[in-house]
Amino acid sequence: MPRIAILPSSVADQIAAGEVVERPASVVKELVENAMDAGATTIDVTIEEGGRTLIRIADDGSGMDADDARLALSRHATSKIVSAEQLVGVRSFGFRGEALPAIASVSDLTIETAPADGAGSRLRVMGGSVVEAGESARRQGTTVTVQRLFYNTPARQKFLRGARSEWRAVLDTMHGIATLRRDVHFVVTHDGKRVLDLPAVGSLRERLAALWGARELERFVDVNDVRGPVQVSGLAERPADVGTASRRILLIVNGRLIRDPGLVRAAEAAYKSTLPGGVRPSLVLQLHVPGADVDVNVHPAKAEVRFRDRWPIERAVEAAVRRALGLFDAAADVGGWRTWAPPPSLQAGMSSGMPGGLGRFSAPPGTELPPSSLRITATLDGLFAPRDTLPVGPGLDSVPLPDAPLADAQHAGPATHNGMPAPAPAPWEDLPRQSADVGTPHAHADAAPISVPPLMQLRRMYLMFEHEEGVVLIDQHSAHERVLYEEFLGVFERGEAPSQRLLFPLTLHLAPRELEAFEANRDLFARLGFEADPFGGHTVLVQSVPMPHPRFDAERCLRDTLASLVGDRHASAHARHERLAATVACKAAIKAGDALSPGEMRALYIALAETRLPAHDVHGRSTIVRLTWDELDRRFGRA
Repeated sequence: MPRIAILPSSVADQIAAGEVVERPASVVKELVENAMDAGATTIDVTIEEGGRTLIRIADDGSGMDADDARLALSRHATSKIVSAEQLVGVRSFGFRGEALPAIASVSDLTIETAPADGAGSRLRVMGGSVVEAGESARRQGTTVTVQRLFYNTPARQKFLRGARSEWRAVLDTMHGIATLRRDVHFVVTHDGKRVLDLPAVGSLRERLAALWGARELERFVDVNDVRGPVQVSGLAERPADVGTASRRILLIVNGRLIRDPGLVRAAEAAYKSTLPGGVRPSLVLQLHVPGADVDVNVHPAKAEVRFRDRWPIERAVEAAVRRALGLFDAAADVGGWRTWAPPPSLQAGMSSGMPGGLGRFSAPPGTELPPSSLRITATLDGLFAPRDTLPVGPGLDSVPLPDAPLADAQHAGPATHNGMPAPAPAPWEDLPRQSADVGTPHAHADAAPISVPPLMQLRRMYLMFEHEEGVVLIDQHSAHERVLYEEFLGVFERGEAPSQRLLFPLTLHLAPRELEAFEANRDLFARLGFEADPFGGHTVLVQSVPMPHPRFDAERCLRDTLASLVGDRHASAHARHERLAATVACKAAIKAGDALSPGEMRALYIALAETRLPAHDVHGRSTIVRLTWDELDRRFGRA
């Protein structure tokens, strides 16, 4: 007797169902995707008991005639492709022809469909066999009703969760699909109650505002970047808000919802030096990649894709998210700050010198701003705006990026501004700017000068200035820490930093573990400008030190850094040199309690403007906090 036999079709269908149909949410996903492939503009989803007893998907798509309806219940029957070549770059959600027969094999399924208004067809299938066929009058489209899921496979039915858990899974599935297809009107009803009614909208923010609530979206900044053939758009959570709500991850590649831990890790890498360890952000990212570079035929439920060359795509994701986090809009805000940007129709007007205020633009009378304009679009908009987009008048001082030694400026005589002596340049302005080599967005030879607003120091801790939309506070220590961190990273990329030879060498007596930390990082200290050698026992002789700013206390910085590095065994996403750069930057930065001159405040403002991620320090704390006028009015009872 032969040991190998061909499986009966009913068993083969149930095995296929195990790959495609995991739970009611899987059924909803497959049937809604079929409806969208059929060109539906309105899809009505009805669920009872979380889908355990009833799932009904009704659409206004193209519908089917009687022959096609019966053929659609056969395995590998599809209208999406006819040859293997069409799998490359396929845009339809389904193409395998397995979902409908797999669902029908483990449920009581009814199809009502019509290719045009009037007479249609009706089929009822139980356990994969057609038990009833007839006519049905209906409008154009298709309705698929699934009852008693897994009624003929008790082992699978036992693994279903309670109605509430299954309903949450269905709702999460519909949230993802509705986010993906914003041009479709979705209506979702559960146990007789309408839960979702989502008309077609034009933007991602509008759809997510309907799903999550407008206030929830205030935690996100817009992502929009193009690198080569890869376009990345979507939303990324502000570092200051990460961990304040449940985490959400949505990835869309070429119009398809997928799971991809590699892309998530790439996006999270952009948050490096802005979040404490163990905290992970929420992300909604859409990628457009050439179809020939993506294989969608690698997962039975199309939940995963394979990239021909993953590296440039992950780098494009990381760069896009980092660019979004470098905007002023990524700063923490109190009261729902809005930074306005012009709609596309007005971009030309703004670039040609249209007058406007700080971080805003002037629109013609009667112009209505679309919701998509409620966000920043240009890297230099808002706080760190270039000179040519800001008015210069009382209270605004245009300061060019420092490119000459302070000594040269002193020979030119006292400068004046509005008839008054200009504030003295910061003591550290006589040092060459390093941040240009770090790859920051504004640091280049032809960069427009940055307009510095009047700054005041509060409690010798914060810098404050007035903005059209509210009050802006900058933490002086966090800001300087961010500046030094990015400069130190630039030093590591370029080579050794310039250092100053000490007239009298500095002798440090270290504890054994501190000496161990020094030896482990000795080469990196040397690249930063610390020339130090063991001097017998636990003593280190320091011959030269870097001079990032005149307030720098080399001995204190070195001691505090070594103390921080002692016992540093915890897992970290930072490379060793990044960890050291962050630690030295923290210890070398000006401190809370340091009184700053007007020139020092201006120089710090400009230096912060040159960094990649000005809104956050290396520990994940906010560097910039914005307090809106509306919030102040509310606090004073004026709103």
